[in-house]
Amino acid sequence: MKQYVIIGNGTAAVSCVEGIRSIDEKTPITIVSEERYPAYCRPLISYYLEGKTDRNRMQYRPDDFYETNGCTVLYGKTAVHLSVRQKTVTLSDGQTLSYDALCVATGSTPFVPPISGLETVAKKYTFLKLDDALALEQAVTSDSRVLIVGAGLIGLKCAEGLSARAKSITVCDLADRVLSSILDNACAARMQTVLEQHGIRFLLSDTAARFDGNTAIMQSGEQIPFDVLVLAIGVRPNTALVRESGGKINRGILVDAQMRTSLPGVYAAGDCAEGMDISCGSSRVLAVLPNANLQGFCAGVNMAGGTKVFDNAISMNAIGFFGLHALSAGSDRSDEPGGAVYEESDEWHLKRLFLKDDNLTGFMLIGDTARAGIYTSLIRRQTPLHTLDFDRLKQTPTTAAFSKETRKKTFGGAV
Repeated sequence: MKQYVIIGNGTAAVSCVEGIRSIDEKTPITIVSEERYPAYCRPLISYYLEGKTDRNRMQYRPDDFYETNGCTVLYGKTAVHLSVRQKTVTLSDGQTLSYDALCVATGSTPFVPPISGLETVAKKYTFLKLDDALALEQAVTSDSRVLIVGAGLIGLKCAEGLSARAKSITVCDLADRVLSSILDNACAARMQTVLEQHGIRFLLSDTAARFDGNTAIMQSGEQIPFDVLVLAIGVRPNTALVRESGGKINRGILVDAQMRTSLPGVYAAGDCAEGMDISCGSSRVLAVLPNANLQGFCAGVNMAGGTKVFDNAISMNAIGFFGLHALSAGSDRSDEPGGAVYEESDEWHLKRLFLKDDNLTGFMLIGDTARAGIYTSLIRRQTPLHTLDFDRLKQTPTTAAFSKETRKKTFGGAV
């Protein structure tokens, strides 16, 4: 009997199960899960800290999902060795699993640099998994001074989640702005203002050079006392299983449009995988939930003998802090030959549409993000702008800007 094995238990893994079951309804599936919980929605861990959700509502699928889909989940275990020749995976407890088709959906791991004195800090945490949120829930009190190293998405969501729990929160980063990998200076400044209005202090263009117990000595020389430290500097894709088996790796595990790795019978999906970003024409790790979902489903279909491609991946980020939301997608190629940018702006709203030749290559929205999926569709489909009323679409993302034939074909006749 054919044997399916999935390494990981997040969005990509769940979608892989659904992809397999769309073709093969019966063959058993084994899932290896490092975490000891059923799949949950990781972006919600900051909302858990805020008290806006609970563990039941964080579940990614119903309680009976695995049972209904004929899955055996091995909780609290990791895959430590992959033998492509023998088509086996060895687990951390010594167990060996045979496979005919394998999906690596191992996600990513927080990057913790070797900062001098870090070992002297008693209460230090990362912020990527539910266990991190549960640990911070216990560690942070109303008297806690929290220092967060990293002003990216993970660090700022942690700051928002802890804002009502802690006495003070300070965020530092070597970059000169918050969310430096996502937003430009003007957009980042708007988001920073909202965070500061809720009591979060920023030290930018500066970071911890060393620690002495509960004191951070910054590169600038300033000393920051704290009670709880959160390291949110970044993440690295978990590629070791494929790399050590001779698979092709760049920053992530390299995959084609069918989510196949360079190893026969081995697929990869989610935050550990690297594929083509059509908005910029280069290979990238696209570590966002929508892409993990699409990649996982695509991998599952192909593992089960179907034929499916996911060849229109783009970078996307949906973020929000204290009610102010921002969306970005695609790439800014406006400074290239044939490039341009369309912008609208007021005190709390900003829209930037990035153009190149006859295509929308990316966008950035702050404030009003309604129906942004229409812009995303234009990027994914690489729709020529001359085929629609783009002047109308620049003002408002509406299906009315498309021809009647396109509305019928793409949107089911929606107006």
